[in-house]
Amino acid sequence: MNHHAHEDAAAHAARRAEVTAEIVARTGIDEAMIERLVHGFYDRVRGDPMLGPVFDSKISDWEPHLARMCAFWSSVALLSGRYHGRPMPAHVRLPVDARHFDRWLALFEATARDLCPPAAAEYFVERAHRIAESLEMGVASVNGVMLGRGQRYRNPALDAPKGGGPA
Repeated sequence: MNHHAHEDAAAHAARRAEVTAEIVARTGIDEAMIERLVHGFYDRVRGDPMLGPVFDSKISDWEPHLARMCAFWSSVALLSGRYHGRPMPAHVRLPVDARHFDRWLALFEATARDLCPPAAAEYFVERAHRIAESLEMGVASVNGVMLGRGQRYRNPALDAPKGGGPA
């Protein structure tokens, strides 16, 4: 690494530490809070009649998933750089649409408001909305639908089967 690149990296790291310290001071978020939020949220997801089956069909061992989600939220909330995955490919093939994202957000928001101080809850929820919007756009795109601003993705194949077949 040349001298200037080293200075740039050091300056970037110092700036990130400064921003993280400001976030912590403003919200009170720390790794323990992230862990409580992630575990509390996924407890609710697993018991949810709409989301539980989607997650259970893809996740057999929850401990690594929870650890990955703690790293993800640490990276999102505290700029920790702990998460190195790619969330989009993990989500775009799931049988989900706007209804699932709305339910995910409702559970996340309720969990954040129950378990976190107001400033932290607001910080998490704001980011969760952006993440959900991005993932919903990705799911729509993989299914051949380009969403415009404010549009939602509805997959008719996920509608509950209508009764009234042959008796």
